[in-house]
Amino acid sequence: MKHGKKYEAGAKLIEAGKQYDPAEALDLVVKTASAKFDETIEFHVKLGVDSRHADQQVRGAVVLPNGTGKKVRVLVFAKGEKANEAQAAGAEYVGAEEYIEKIQKENWLDFDVVIATPDMMGLVGRIARVLGPKGLMPNPKAGTVNMDVAKAVNDVKAGKIEYRLDKTNIIHCPIGKASFGAQKLQENFDVLMNAILKAKPATAKGQYIKSVAIASTMGPGIKINPSKIG
Repeated sequence: MKHGKKYEAGAKLIEAGKQYDPAEALDLVVKTASAKFDETIEFHVKLGVDSRHADQQVRGAVVLPNGTGKKVRVLVFAKGEKANEAQAAGAEYVGAEEYIEKIQKENWLDFDVVIATPDMMGLVGRIARVLGPKGLMPNPKAGTVNMDVAKAVNDVKAGKIEYRLDKTNIIHCPIGKASFGAQKLQENFDVLMNAILKAKPATAKGQYIKSVAIASTMGPGIKINPSKIG
């Protein structure tokens, strides 16, 4: 695959095969983000678990201290007083059957996070086939099935992200924007990494953190030494 001049220039700053300390890597990732837009910094960690087993799932949510730098559009399924609370907290869309219908009939997906009160999950289940594959299905572990809708909305707006294993036992998450600078990215990185370390399943055997890498949207990947973490 042929890369552009900016990518090639960034790649020259990275030593082939080297695994960096987190601080060095975060400093480098900011330097290699040279696109004309504010690039997202992505975090990828491969874990020594088997996601096919229910007792080795790694999933949760954490509020990044400096947020993600992205405006998050929130859809809340709630009624009555809870709907009022969600609106007051700043949710873009709040409702019930009308949004189920809009998603089913119009394939409407102009939102980034879905929150629901527990009593609405029967209704939300009707669109599980649409939301599930996109990682949008509300889940108690992620705090998105919640009676305290105001807190759930506030957390998401403040930079709450969900982390979960994919089929290849890798977690992919944004940890901010290049404009944050290395220090703020480091703070976000540490909070997310600590959450993943604490979520280690009791049944996990051998090396838990297999590999860690970060990259900007358009930049090259930078490997981090797993032994320098935790």
